[in-house]
Amino acid sequence: MELPKDAMLLRIFLGETDELEGEPVYRRLVLKAREMNLAGATVLRGPLGFGRSSLLHASATFRISKDLPIVIEIVDTQEKIEAFLVGAEPIVGAGLIALEKVQAIFYKAKRPTTRD
Repeated sequence: MELPKDAMLLRIFLGETDELEGEPVYRRLVLKAREMNLAGATVLRGPLGFGRSSLLHASATFRISKDLPIVIEIVDTQEKIEAFLVGAEPIVGAGLIALEKVQAIFYKAKRPTTRD
């Protein structure tokens, strides 16, 4: 798959405990992105954050928050991102979706390894 230099970066901010029908929302979104043949998706867990409610979500040395911030990042063409958003928005529920123009400088897969 080729990714054009002028691309879009989609960021979806939500909580780690956000679920839809018993499945983590971040997992459902990544699987949806894969199903739609987007270039890739990465889920990042944040050690500290807050959202619209201003409730602080934090991890501590001896206490782990049960709802750490999650960010899903996806880079692809504007057309593919927009098509993905049609199905993603109802899945997200509470959260934030942000979109920005980016330049894809380098996009290559790992070389397959061969076994002897």
